[in-house]
Amino acid sequence: MFAVVTDGSITSFPHGNKGIQIGDIKYPAAIYTLWSEAERNAIGIYTVEIDDTNRKDEGWYINTNHTYTYDADAGTVTATYGSATAKAIADVSEVWTQADIDAGRAPDGTSANDPMNDSDGNQIITRGLKYGKNQIIDNQCAGLLKHSDWRVIREQETGDAMDSDWKTWRTNVRKKCNSMQTQITNAANIDALVALFTYTTTDGVTSRPLGNFPVKS
Repeated sequence: MFAVVTDGSITSFPHGNKGIQIGDIKYPAAIYTLWSEAERNAIGIYTVEIDDTNRKDEGWYINTNHTYTYDADAGTVTATYGSATAKAIADVSEVWTQADIDAGRAPDGTSANDPMNDSDGNQIITRGLKYGKNQIIDNQCAGLLKHSDWRVIREQETGDAMDSDWKTWRTNVRKKCNSMQTQITNAANIDALVALFTYTTTDGVTSRPLGNFPVKS
């Protein structure tokens, strides 16, 4: 990405895929590939340098748009991020007012069982990160167990007992699923939630606070 600087101000952002006119002179697209940075700078075109200092993982945060700055002393154009905003970790619900209830917009008494309503029957507007992460854990658990579900079915239908090591492993997978989801649910804030999923290496062993599902030997 490039920036055109005129009289000390950024005026446009050519992509470098076609020619450009500066003043009365037309330049071909080749200047973006064949010219040196110094040669482009001499006619007011700069390669935009991206500063990722404030950029955070978009799985957890909402980053700002870039702010572009021309530094005449350094002869650079820099694109920087502002302070990122943490995504909500809890579901966001709309509290039903008496007017909503009177108008029939509020859910009825059975709606607490609706997956898009919270325990008080309020409509969930936005799912938080905890919900999404717990759904991932649920899916991972189900994916691990499904390949041995036939062993459970065979035992139920024929009485042919499943090996005890398979039963133990399946039980441990479910326990680990519940344990991980409890950790996620109990995370106090975004930093605590991120930390659960962050792998670190100590003495050659790589692990994360959340742990991992047991592996069937």
